[in-house]
Amino acid sequence: MQEIPIRCHAVSLVAVRVVNGKNEVLLLRRTRTLQGEWCQIAGAVETGETAWQAAIRELAEETGLVPITLYSGDVCEQFYEPHLDAISILPVFIATIDPTSSVQLNPEHSDYCWVSFNDADRMVPFAGQRKVLRHVEAEFMLRVPSHHLEIKVA
Repeated sequence: MQEIPIRCHAVSLVAVRVVNGKNEVLLLRRTRTLQGEWCQIAGAVETGETAWQAAIRELAEETGLVPITLYSGDVCEQFYEPHLDAISILPVFIATIDPTSSVQLNPEHSDYCWVSFNDADRMVPFAGQRKVLRHVEAEFMLRVPSHHLEIKVA
């Protein structure tokens, strides 16, 4: 019997903000892997990092943003990668962002937009992303998340 490997080597981060009472999520248009697709922030965990440290680093590298608060999303993004014949599982983090902060993209992305969760649902290419976004909206934007999920980064 051949087993399919399960890999957990990267993280996913959903950046959110509230502007004029409206919840918004940040999407980035990719230039390399998944070229042209709108996605949330994601990246590999480097040697010596925790998953949450990787999430903060990826947020800074890809957007120049710093979170006001960081939460464990209490969910994982998962997908099959045919070129590796492996299942990837990524812990999801939620970063709340100051609405006056400006995004500075790195070369991995050609564009960004702050959109409603409904718009994001239509823009992202994968069902797993839509599932994560619906979870984040329901558990972190439409209700107060459990304080047990907050990660103290300072």
